[in-house]
Amino acid sequence: MRPFDPRLLRYARAARGTLVTGGALALLQTACVIAFAWLVTQLIVRAIAGDDLPALSGLFAGLVLVIAVRGVVLWLTETTAARGGSTVIGQLREALVGALGRLGPGWLSTRNSAEVTLTVGRGLDALDGYFTKYLPQLILTALATPVLVAVMFWQDATSGIIVLITLPLIPLFMVLVGWATQAAQARQWSALSGLSRGFLDVVDGLSTLKLFGRQHRQSAHIRDVSEEYRARTMKVLRMSFLSGFVLELAASLSVAVVAVAIGLRLLNGQLDLSVGLFVLLLAPEAFLPLRNVGAAYHAATEGIAAAHSAFETLEAERSEAAPTSAATSATAASSVSSVSSVPASNILRRGEGVLVFDRVTIDYRGRTVVREFSATVAAGVLTVLSAPSGAGKSSLVGAALGFVPFEGRVSVADAAGAEARRASIAWAGQHSGLLAGSVSGNVALGSTEPDALLVAESLRLAAVDDVPPSTVLGVGGAGLSGGQAQRVAVARALYRMRAEHCPLLVLDEPTSALDDASEARLVGHLREIAAGGVAVLVISHRDAVVAAADTLLTLEVVSRVR
Repeated sequence: MRPFDPRLLRYARAARGTLVTGGALALLQTACVIAFAWLVTQLIVRAIAGDDLPALSGLFAGLVLVIAVRGVVLWLTETTAARGGSTVIGQLREALVGALGRLGPGWLSTRNSAEVTLTVGRGLDALDGYFTKYLPQLILTALATPVLVAVMFWQDATSGIIVLITLPLIPLFMVLVGWATQAAQARQWSALSGLSRGFLDVVDGLSTLKLFGRQHRQSAHIRDVSEEYRARTMKVLRMSFLSGFVLELAASLSVAVVAVAIGLRLLNGQLDLSVGLFVLLLAPEAFLPLRNVGAAYHAATEGIAAAHSAFETLEAERSEAAPTSAATSATAASSVSSVSSVPASNILRRGEGVLVFDRVTIDYRGRTVVREFSATVAAGVLTVLSAPSGAGKSSLVGAALGFVPFEGRVSVADAAGAEARRASIAWAGQHSGLLAGSVSGNVALGSTEPDALLVAESLRLAAVDDVPPSTVLGVGGAGLSGGQAQRVAVARALYRMRAEHCPLLVLDEPTSALDDASEARLVGHLREIAAGGVAVLVISHRDAVVAAADTLLTLEVVSRVR
């Protein structure tokens, strides 16, 4: 675990300003330390020499000024670190959420949602300790310690040599302690992730557990995991206290060696009092930043671990964006070609092409799920894509939305870029993805000025107008049946289609949880929407939907594994 990860500068621009400002304040604080030591030395030496109070007044005034300036510098350091850390955490969270959006549901389906939520939420918040406590001391160590050692060496070479010999002992102990702490913190983070996963799974399946009378066994499991997390947290805290003691002991012994050497030479008359006292006052200040870095390291380990997880996600987004960009360039170059290149075997009836798949191949974890697929979804018709489970239907939708890497060409309304395609698509997936709040807020999700009439019309077209728009939902759409939640998600897609004038409506299994009457009503409204000039693509294997299709697309199961 590195003290500072350069990727932080890449994904959070405010980190650069925080580092520069922190460096300037660290140099100013170092100058105050040196000035304080020199003024105190001069006051003591001249007082011993017999100077009266008026003669020392100038030194007293300078000392008061230095103390005031140092206090202001310390306040500015804390304020800058707090504000900079808050800004960096915000930028990093924004970059992470943006990366998750670009990676899409296909990538998220391979990750545990509890771990992702933990990283975006509490994990990044834990970086506050890194910026407010650890990073300022790290900067001070990198800048102040060499300057103070150089000044000590300049004033007294013997003391400078002693410090140079004893100073590396603290980083050595820090490395040894850091390895143990890193391993303990990793286990603690793993325990917290496991607790989050287990709790989320229990909440999701609570109704089933109660139905079979097994809820009490799960409460015991959560209690055991919580106890494990408590034990690991206490172990990390115990290591923090012990490591702090070790670092304090090493620093105190090092300063004591310098003090003994100075005292012996003062007694022998080999060292002037002003030099010895000045060096002795600087010695603790030279060790202080290193001691503080070791003490603050433990407050930052959880945030550093979470940042590492965030960087892995951001790097995954960058690595997947590269081939996707290349594919996008290739599709853009060929987007002027005619729709006539689409094989007629995949199309029963053809209108003006809105969504075009041209020789699309999709690989998933080394397995080809879609091979050389070509089809057109035309405006003014209801197109149904029907295929067995696992044939790659949702993967094709993900490719059209720009969430799944592919080979070939995909265009929507002659736009080949992923962002342009998404802007032209109104989509509802297999999972409703409803949020806590009103039904109206879920339907008009993303709209800056929701249209109440359009919300009501969208609910009617989705055959869910029996649910009032003011109905308040719980987390995940709690309060609605599965079929109602599914139709509210369809209404959200319909609202976007009307509000953003999207030429393409894509619905993935919109009737899987509906009864026959609701399904027939929804399908009838979809035919009306298609007749109005919108290209409608429905992914479904249900007989009623297939029978209502104007255009039927088929997809074969590909089982070849690379």
